[in-house]
Amino acid sequence: MKKAIYTDQAPAALGPYSQAILTGDTLFLSGQVGIDPDEGKIMAETVDGQTRQVMRNLEAVLQAANMSFANVVKTTIYLSSMEDFQAVNGIYGEYFKTDPPARVTIQVAALPLGALVEIEAVARR
Repeated sequence: MKKAIYTDQAPAALGPYSQAILTGDTLFLSGQVGIDPDEGKIMAETVDGQTRQVMRNLEAVLQAANMSFANVVKTTIYLSSMEDFQAVNGIYGEYFKTDPPARVTIQVAALPLGALVEIEAVARR
C-alpha cells in the first residue's frame, strides 16, 4: 500500500513529488524549505525564520497523516552554510525535546529557491 499525503497547510510540491508518502506504518516526508504556504514563496530572509517555517510545514504534513513530531524517527537537514548549524539546531531542538530522532546534517552547494535550510523526515506510527 502506498498513499500520497497532501495538505494545503504546507506548500505544494515544487515538482513531480508528493509532500509525503505513507506506506504501512511508515511516513516518508519530502524535504521542506521555508515556503510560506499562504504566499507560495520564501518570506523569511534569515535562517531562523526559514527554519521555523520549515518546522511548521513538516508539522502540517505530519498532522495530515495523523502523526506528530513524536512519531519522527529520522531526519536529514540540508544547510547552504554550516555556519547556520547552531541556529538551526536550537530551533530544531524546540520540536524534539525528548527522545529526538536519528539525524544527519549536510552542507550543500545550493537549495531550491535559494533556501538556507531544508529538512526531510521519516515517521512511524
